[in-house]
Amino acid sequence: MDFSSDTSAPAHPAVLEALVAANTGNAVSYGGDELTQRLRGVLRERLETDAFDFWICASGTAANALALSVMCSPTGAILCHEEAHIERDERGAPEFFTGGAKLRLLPGFGAKLDAEAFRRALAENDPEFVHETPIEVLSLTNLTECGLAYQSDEIARFAAAAKQDGLRVHLDGARLSNALCTTQASLAQMSWQAGVDVLTLGLTKTGAIGCEMIILFGEMREAFSALRARAKRSGHMPPKMRFLAAQALALLDQDLWLELATQANRQATHLANALCADPEVTLAYPVQGNEVFVTLPERLRSRFEAAQVKCYPWPGGAWRFVCSWATPDAEIDLLRQLISR
Repeated sequence: MDFSSDTSAPAHPAVLEALVAANTGNAVSYGGDELTQRLRGVLRERLETDAFDFWICASGTAANALALSVMCSPTGAILCHEEAHIERDERGAPEFFTGGAKLRLLPGFGAKLDAEAFRRALAENDPEFVHETPIEVLSLTNLTECGLAYQSDEIARFAAAAKQDGLRVHLDGARLSNALCTTQASLAQMSWQAGVDVLTLGLTKTGAIGCEMIILFGEMREAFSALRARAKRSGHMPPKMRFLAAQALALLDQDLWLELATQANRQATHLANALCADPEVTLAYPVQGNEVFVTLPERLRSRFEAAQVKCYPWPGGAWRFVCSWATPDAEIDLLRQLISR
């Protein structure tokens, strides 16, 4: 029973079929191929705008770090939650890629920014005070690291306040498909229409092998040349980009990515119900996507360990269980039997 991560899941068969279909003949390198150009058209439809440019890479860490590198100067700061992925899980990549920008950390339940703490940070921000690192970017994560979903209007409120103070807005969307399915927002509503300047759109956790997109909106399109140069310099310029584009097309073209995210979310709800059937199990956070965070009594932890149930200990004492498009009913049933034994 493997509930460790959605990155442990297999790639969806449609992705593999798309890769086989792309593996025919020669194609222009570095994004000049037909599939990458087709992807631009699909993104145009999904985003409901022409005012964007994009880059594809294979990892979420690269996508976030590259995106932030063209948004924040080496002497600036990036405002984010203290549990954000760019703080906890990327080994200083944002700081490294930006050339020294500082992450300014804020609190908030479930890894969602506390609105009052955010307002105080903006009020105290003084770019003219030489001893302080001025805030230049706000970075939000949807789903958050604790599995909570921002509504599009929440993103819009944070973005509007940030832009009033001259900040740019980044959205880490590694699990954005799960958030879209929960909130019923469109990709456009959750991104540029909400004031997002740069979106890192993840497909790896949804069903790809490795496919993450950096999408620059509006005026940020002017940074595309710098983004591409930084991608090249850091080794994130895929020569055979058609194979990354093929993965994205397989998932986005007919909205398969949303079907798969809906399935993962549904399984997470079933899993939460199975876990919480035990009266000593409590949810640490509401289930608003494909992740379940619970506190477990010692007897269940021991039982899970003996049965080789894979889940992840989380800061604060909770345990994280993650479902994917491929999580079978049988595994949830086995866990339910293990709990009730």
